[in-house]
Amino acid sequence: MATRAATSMTLSERNLRAHLSFLADDLLEGRGTGQRGGDLAVRYLETQAALVGLQVLPGNKVQGYRQAVDILGSQTLPESQIRFFASAQQWMPVPGKDVVFGSSGGRQNVKFSAPLLFVGYGIHAPEENWDDFKQADVRGKLLVMMVNDPQPTAEEPQRFGGAALTYYGRWTYKFEEAARRGAAGVLLIHTDASAAYGWNVPQTSFSHERFSLPGMGNPLEGWIQEDAARQLFTAAGLDLDQLRQQAERRDFQPVLLNATAQAEVHNSVRQVRQYNVLGMVPGTDPVLKSEAVIYSAHWDHLGIETDANGKTQIWNGAVDNASGSAALIEMARVAVRQPTRRTQIFLWPAAEEQYLLGSATYVQQAPWPLAKTAADLNLDSMNFVAATKDIGVAGSERSSLYHSAVKVAKAMKLRIAPSVPDLGGAYFRADHFNFARVGIPAFNVGSAVFSGDGHFDFDKAPQEVYLKKMRDFKQDYHTVRDVYHPDWDLSGMLQQALFTLRLGQEVGNDSKMPVWNPGEAFGKIPRQ
Repeated sequence: MATRAATSMTLSERNLRAHLSFLADDLLEGRGTGQRGGDLAVRYLETQAALVGLQVLPGNKVQGYRQAVDILGSQTLPESQIRFFASAQQWMPVPGKDVVFGSSGGRQNVKFSAPLLFVGYGIHAPEENWDDFKQADVRGKLLVMMVNDPQPTAEEPQRFGGAALTYYGRWTYKFEEAARRGAAGVLLIHTDASAAYGWNVPQTSFSHERFSLPGMGNPLEGWIQEDAARQLFTAAGLDLDQLRQQAERRDFQPVLLNATAQAEVHNSVRQVRQYNVLGMVPGTDPVLKSEAVIYSAHWDHLGIETDANGKTQIWNGAVDNASGSAALIEMARVAVRQPTRRTQIFLWPAAEEQYLLGSATYVQQAPWPLAKTAADLNLDSMNFVAATKDIGVAGSERSSLYHSAVKVAKAMKLRIAPSVPDLGGAYFRADHFNFARVGIPAFNVGSAVFSGDGHFDFDKAPQEVYLKKMRDFKQDYHTVRDVYHPDWDLSGMLQQALFTLRLGQEVGNDSKMPVWNPGEAFGKIPRQ
């Protein structure tokens, strides 16, 4: 049962705006992983954690408000290249335009010649009776895969989640599967529709330094533009569209292309120590205080870069995710004054933009027992447009968190936004997913989609004005245009932050921990 105090919580717009404007300022240089701006962000966050009164977690897995995240940074060098040989033809795709690629796991120099193997969606899912690999030996081969997952049919409208994207459709799964099978590398065929974002997103990612945990990833991994892939398949005497159709069937067999790839990948590699920032509000119940609810929001973005012409660009990441980081500070300030029966942990993970490495490190080296962790409520890219009449809780329906969310929304006189198919796999793209993977109920509360159906709470402008701002941000996502504007209306951001804090307090005071719904495919950990 929620406490009476929780119903009167007030967050400060002034505080939120101050934190947001500072974290998104040019001074922090885009809060890049392994960069000075990231170090400044960590220092600011731990200072604020101390200032608002968060306590340091016990044990030796944290030092003060910091948890070390040791990763490897790899910057692909310009001399890297890949060539294709097919039917006595030689073709070198243009890096950046036709193809983007790199290496993971700290490999400095990679050189190989390998046959190309088309493996459809690159999925092995026993629960779906699906295996794109069959018995093919993929070791030493360069795998070419489609992104997304098999589409539903009239006979099987719910296969692979129906219209929604499952984790099998995410590029991260496909890279992981290639590495598990010992492939020489993997290239994903990019289309805007299948990836749910434009070519600029992988293009930007691979132009920056990329990070991984030691031993992680493939010797070569990247993306190839659809037109470039079609040119390659045509040169090999194959019809890409026909093979795509075949890949929609369970009886699909991997197809060895009459083609070879020669690749050289040269990387500048360095070891980097980053930090998750975290602090806690101890619980008040003698028994339940050993359990915790986590609020999380990653502090990093894409940083600063100076090109060959000396032009400097900063990816400020105001919405993604200075917004969530700022909101978490203000939420912590209030939570310190209104503790719950369970302990509340406020976590700012590092390196989310680098494959969720900070939250991955947290769950691998958990400073609080995972079996005693009730939930993770994540904030990532919040509403900078206006307050709304509804609240989006996509992902909560996987667990009993949905029922708690409904209760909190009702108390705040908010509707739950209608659920829509997760076409872009958003559930698998933020830090909460690493908690879900180890069995902790979790979802992302703050989202650039904001309110689901976009019903704004007042009429300072026509609805279309607000909706246009939402749509326009999709063009600014992961670009240098994601900057803070002093005229932003933060009422919607405050609304999301308050909803998240009240939901966390609902979980923190409940006599029972949240549970997954029957049939959810996430690993379970024993609840003690």
